[in-house]
Amino acid sequence: MIESPPEEKKKGLQHEIEDLRKELEHFQKEKDRVRTIIGQIGGMPKFRTKIMNILFIVVLATSVSLSIVVTDKWRWVMVEIATVTLSLKILYLIHCEMKMNHFQFWMLSSIEWRLTEMKRQLLAIASKFE
Repeated sequence: MIESPPEEKKKGLQHEIEDLRKELEHFQKEKDRVRTIIGQIGGMPKFRTKIMNILFIVVLATSVSLSIVVTDKWRWVMVEIATVTLSLKILYLIHCEMKMNHFQFWMLSSIEWRLTEMKRQLLAIASKFE
C-alpha cells in the first residue's frame, strides 16, 4: 500500500526527532565526561584547596585584627604577616592558573592534531574517488 505524502512527512519528522534525541543524549554523556575530567584537573576545588583557603583567611583576619589592637612594635609585624600571606595567596593563584592554562593548551593541541589527521584521511579518500 502506498502511503500518502502527509504520513511520509510525519514518519520522516519522527525519524529526525529520534536522531536529534540520540545526538542530545550523546552530547549530554560527553559533557558529563568532560566535566569530570576538568573537575579532576582543578575545575572544582578539592578538600586540600578549601583547607588552604580557610588557613589563608584565618591568618589574614588574625593578623589584621591583632594589628589594630596591639602596640606599635607588634602592629608592624602583623601588617608584614598579612602582606606575606596575601603574597603567598597570589602566588598560589598564579600556580593554579598556570596548571589550567597548560591543560587548555594540551587539549587544543590534541584537537588540532586530530583535525589535521582527519583532513589527511579525507583528502586520501577524495583522491580515490577522483
